[in-house]
Amino acid sequence: MAALALGSVTTAVAMGAQDDEWWPGRHMGGTAWTEPVGPVGATGHMRHMSHAFVDSEYGFLVEMIAHHEEAIDAAGELARSDRAEMRAFGERIVESQSAQVEQMEGWLDEWYADRSGEVDYDPMMRDLADLSGDELDEAFLIDMIGHHMGAVMMSQQLLVRDLADHADVERLAEDIRDEQRDEIRMMQRWLRDWFDTGWGMGFSANRGPGPRR
Repeated sequence: MAALALGSVTTAVAMGAQDDEWWPGRHMGGTAWTEPVGPVGATGHMRHMSHAFVDSEYGFLVEMIAHHEEAIDAAGELARSDRAEMRAFGERIVESQSAQVEQMEGWLDEWYADRSGEVDYDPMMRDLADLSGDELDEAFLIDMIGHHMGAVMMSQQLLVRDLADHADVERLAEDIRDEQRDEIRMMQRWLRDWFDTGWGMGFSANRGPGPRR
């Protein structure tokens, strides 16, 4: 079931980006995970894609809150970036995702008050606190592309599998999917333009990481 859902999700995501040079997840063929490969030593920052598998509206909300909170913390580090574009992007993530977290927490209080709201979240991004300059920007972009891909997958899975019990949650999932898919494209362009590199992710049920393109 998980492999089937992942295939449906990544197909739907890729269909919206066929003009891109590389779309994360386009070539996923199984459930194994691999870390993004990058010139800044991107090891261990994308632990796994288990957060991308949701089986209920409640599960989507608690996972997405934890996922957003990690992104908010990482985006706050961009206040130290030398690039105005990155500082503005960090501010946008903090503002947008903080508002969405507040909205989702309100829904949990209203609809699922009898449940804990807790989730065992394994971080997907590395610690950026000691990085600066180009190293900070490149590490953030590499990590956040994979992080955004997880949110797109979760949102699309909720929609494709018709898991939402409330129209408000369905609309939020659509907003997250569309917003973060556009941001992935933007971050891919920045990696290419500023660092002459890209972000690739190869999945296979029987083998390890595929080559980065």
